[in-house]
Amino acid sequence: MTWILTHSGRRFNLVNPTAAMISPLDISHALSNLCRFNGHTRTHYSVAQHSLTVSSLVPDQYKLVALLHDATEAYIGDMTRPLKALMPGFRMAEETIWRAICDRFNLDPVLPECVIRADLVALATERRDLMPIDPAEWECLRGVPAMPETITPLSAPEAYMQYFSRLMELMQSNHRRACA
Repeated sequence: MTWILTHSGRRFNLVNPTAAMISPLDISHALSNLCRFNGHTRTHYSVAQHSLTVSSLVPDQYKLVALLHDATEAYIGDMTRPLKALMPGFRMAEETIWRAICDRFNLDPVLPECVIRADLVALATERRDLMPIDPAEWECLRGVPAMPETITPLSAPEAYMQYFSRLMELMQSNHRRACA
């Protein structure tokens, strides 16, 4: 078996995903229930809320790709950065799913530099606000400032509603922009 059953009742083929298998509802639902850092935060903090934060930090034309930058996790879960580096097969599966997501939402599969930077700013803020105190430097955050605002975690249902609403809004505005 190479498929999973999603929240909306779709079969999602992990080996050969297509744009037709990608559902905004499934992405919103799954990401709101997935906790960042494999759940090692002080309280539940969802991938959906993280993605909303990243999207808020980029210019308008990149907000949709920023919101969806971790959408693969809706189908294969979140893997910590150190473990992902040790598992090239996972990275290949993630890339295949990312391309299907990009096809579904008409996105360039290469993440813009501003999204990569915003992801790091969000990570620095999450470390400060949500993780246990630890003096070790995170190499990937060297020179990356945290946001001035403090993150207040949303419940999974709140994160779902905010993420789904924002995704629908951005899909509509991107469609209008493409038709103009």
